[in-house]
Amino acid sequence: MFRYAEIDEIKHAKEALPHYFAVLGRVEKPNFYYTREVKVSFNKNSSLEELWQVHEEGLEKLHNNELSEKPEQSLLDLKSVIAHKLMEQCTLCEIRCKINRKKQIGYCRVRESRIASAFLHLGEEPELIPSYTIFFSGCNFRCAFCQNWDISQQRVGVTYSPEEIAIRIGTAYMEGAKNVNFVGGEPTPNIPFILDVLKEVRVPIPVLWNSNMYMSEEAMRLLDGIVDVYLADFKWGNDRDAMKYSKVPHYWETVTRNFLITKDHYQAEFLIRHLVMPNHLECCTRPILKWISENLGRDVRINVMFQYRPEYKANKYPEIARRLIYEEMEGAIKFVKHFGFKNALVG
Repeated sequence: MFRYAEIDEIKHAKEALPHYFAVLGRVEKPNFYYTREVKVSFNKNSSLEELWQVHEEGLEKLHNNELSEKPEQSLLDLKSVIAHKLMEQCTLCEIRCKINRKKQIGYCRVRESRIASAFLHLGEEPELIPSYTIFFSGCNFRCAFCQNWDISQQRVGVTYSPEEIAIRIGTAYMEGAKNVNFVGGEPTPNIPFILDVLKEVRVPIPVLWNSNMYMSEEAMRLLDGIVDVYLADFKWGNDRDAMKYSKVPHYWETVTRNFLITKDHYQAEFLIRHLVMPNHLECCTRPILKWISENLGRDVRINVMFQYRPEYKANKYPEIARRLIYEEMEGAIKFVKHFGFKNALVG
């Protein structure tokens, strides 16, 4: 009831996401296409330190648009090798469980990547639909109110080869998908698999990273040159609530760091979602919107959402065991206006 007219929503989206719309219009390629055209030379058996050095040289080439046609070894190939090595003592997210996920299940409940579902999704923001959405099982958060708890908190789904998923992405693209949307659960534990998939994709489809943004700095380096749009959750305005409801330490420091890092990623753009929680306007909604406006700007695309409902274990916490009331929705709208966001969705 608080949304702008759809035509205005697309107008605001185009202002905030020019690269994304340029890819849709075939004026530009998705970022992973360019990363696949960066020539590097490496031995996959080299140490991580040596591989990271080559990676930094490759990133510099990418940012300088030093591209080659069909190189024998590409920056995308190198990213995949590094990601698989990181799995052996996993540090892909800031939990840093250091479990060998090639042999054991990590804190995220992921060993091999399992896909719970994949389909053309029509329930995302208007500029994103139809979106080919790939739901991975497993997550590094333990959100008490998780609406996808049946896949995020359990090991479910089917294993596919990267080639199979690449074919499905290509088919979805031909059927009208505007993007491939990696979500979950959480995509971060699945970075090695996702990079392997993108090595095989042959359609110019933009990549959405639908994430809680709790990636490690190593993971952030791997995502530079891969993601076109960070479809990013900004859940908590402080560490206390993050630990209480999602069981994650150092939340604010980690997520704000990653947003700032992403500002320098190759042609990456933001669509930031904030789910307004009951009784959390002042402690979460206000500081989050304030931080975004001051650090990412007022032109950034945000979606302040009122869809919260008490799912999963939310009833164990009386303060969030209800839907939003009108006064909370009205308060969130006032914050959006107060901080001057120009390209906001609200509702």
